[in-house]
Amino acid sequence: MERMSLEFVGRVAVLKFNHPEVMNAVGGLMLEDFAEAIAQIKARGSDTRCLLLTGEGRGFCAGANLNDDSDQRRKGGAGDGLRHVYHPLMFDLRGLDMPIVTAVNGAAAGVGMSFAMMGDIVCASKQAYFLQAFARIGLIPDGGATFLLPRLVGWGRAMELSLMAERLPAEQAQEWGLVNRLYDDQDALMSGAMEVANRLANGPKSLSLIRKAYWKTWSNSYEQQLELESELQNEAGSSTDFKEGVSAFLQKRDAQFKGE
Repeated sequence: MERMSLEFVGRVAVLKFNHPEVMNAVGGLMLEDFAEAIAQIKARGSDTRCLLLTGEGRGFCAGANLNDDSDQRRKGGAGDGLRHVYHPLMFDLRGLDMPIVTAVNGAAAGVGMSFAMMGDIVCASKQAYFLQAFARIGLIPDGGATFLLPRLVGWGRAMELSLMAERLPAEQAQEWGLVNRLYDDQDALMSGAMEVANRLANGPKSLSLIRKAYWKTWSNSYEQQLELESELQNEAGSSTDFKEGVSAFLQKRDAQFKGE
């Protein structure tokens, strides 16, 4: 892969946007590499139990690379490219059987902000910022931004960010609920994000089920969500990790989860 780098550190898959010359703006090759990386992560099964997504260099992801003619989003209708290329990638991220941590080390603009928001835990350095840049070039937010953003920061703030296309500094993003954990600089960010990722990677199987339950809550009725909780609780309760968790609690020791 040329435009994404993938490294497995213990149980954590560390995936980086890898085109720092253009602040990791997304082009066709990057999208192909991204899909390949997710396929490799899935192929490892339970050996990998958390994804950490970040960017190489000074930027997280600066949105679409407007100089890249291979970007499928702009072939045919702009929305057609989204359906065929971006949407399957976003569905793959949503459906991963593991938590996702995003480490936003710089600009997260356009669809880059959408990728940042896919983190179950969003970490950021104080130098980072978020930008719904679409209105600046006459487009609408995509990559699921119109779904995620109002649910994270509220309707009024989402509308303002999208209509005004102004930068949202990381510290303000934390105040608004977009960022979970804030770090002084990039070194502290990566250290802290890896600490979070390792903690999740060494957690019980139920973490993936928790993630599944929260994604469903936005489309389910109350009754449907209660039924889903029952189904997922049955699955969690039959896991080896549940037995280990109870034993560790009764024995007053730290649990040793295996993700099974």
